Amino acid sequence: MSTLLPAGIGDSGHTFSFLTRDLGHYLRGKPSTHPLLGAANVFTAETNDEDTLLPYVRRLHGALGFDGVLSSCDYYLPTVAAIAADLGLPGPGRDAVAAACQKHRTRELCLAAGVPGPAFAVVTGAREAVEAARGIGYPVVAKPVDLCGGMFVTRADDDAQLREALDRLGGFPRNARGQERSPQVLVEKLLHGTEFSVETVTARGITTVVGVTDKRLTGAPAFIEVGHMFPAALSRAEHDALIGTARAAITALGLDDTVAHIEIMLTAEGPRLIEVNPRPAGNRISELVRRVTGIDLAAVHAQVAAGQTPDLAVRTTGIGSAAIAFVVSQEAGTLTALSGAQDWPLDPRIVEHTLAEPGATVQAATNNNNYLGHVMVAVESSRAAGDLAQSLIDSLSVEVAG
Repeated sequence: MSTLLPAGIGDSGHTFSFLTRDLGHYLRGKPSTHPLLGAANVFTAETNDEDTLLPYVRRLHGALGFDGVLSSCDYYLPTVAAIAADLGLPGPGRDAVAAACQKHRTRELCLAAGVPGPAFAVVTGAREAVEAARGIGYPVVAKPVDLCGGMFVTRADDDAQLREALDRLGGFPRNARGQERSPQVLVEKLLHGTEFSVETVTARGITTVVGVTDKRLTGAPAFIEVGHMFPAALSRAEHDALIGTARAAITALGLDDTVAHIEIMLTAEGPRLIEVNPRPAGNRISELVRRVTGIDLAAVHAQVAAGQTPDLAVRTTGIGSAAIAFVVSQEAGTLTALSGAQDWPLDPRIVEHTLAEPGATVQAATNNNNYLGHVMVAVESSRAAGDLAQSLIDSLSVEVAG
């Protein structure tokens, strides 16, 4: 999403200033200039320290007169809400955003509001976790309360696997943005079903559902997203049940003036909330939405942040379904060959693709940050794109040397 936001901001009629604590993050190892570096202004400040950040941004606001503030990074969404409140700019309330970004708070507030979800417990150590898991009943899922991208989300079938999962998580005390992690962990009952996400826009108290996306998962005991299709192939009853749960979660958290990506498992007992993300969907789901509906959620994100009322009318695009599928490896080492895509540039159904080059360092996939590439397809038929994208990935040959 960080690569889509700059264009979306421009399409919404704005220019932007870019504020970062580590400009090198956007320069190191990049084959081309990151779109964020095309900002009208680039500022460096310690974004992990709100006490010094807020006065700094006030001074910038006095000079530049911002209309809104936004981010696509989960770790800075509460900071964005704090800045917006401090400057008197539009945006969701900080408490609501913080609750959505802390998975245990989402669970607690949604449970209190009657939003269906798995049985869960919030724990701070292995002993507590094992006790909770035995009470809930194995298998369970151990989940950090404050990470994203599926990092360290692990299925555990017994005490030993649960302790191993917590040991691995304990070796990661800070997130990718250098912020100290919470010691709390969610232990949840494993849900059985199919995972979906509901893409929504809430502005001035009115929530619009843009659509529902389906997901393909792999990598047990991890939960790696390896494919998405929009719109999901659903019956009317299934669709209504999913969006009803999404709306209930938004209400329970008190979210307003934000785009949201709400993940829900459709089980035999009905929908069960997984998590609420108060920002546009990642993994290029927003690009799938744009190709099918004509609605650019990156631009909408900017419009809502600036207090504008976005146009969410669905446009005729000629595309019935769009999908993306990702390449992952279960082996670590060096990529020696990735073949089978030689005809992709000639296939009109393929609208985007990227693949790692031989010589790239490969990590054994454990989360959504370990992809070796992707293919995106867009077709006239509804419900057809997902299987097509996956078949293209399945036709690849990946060779990794340890």
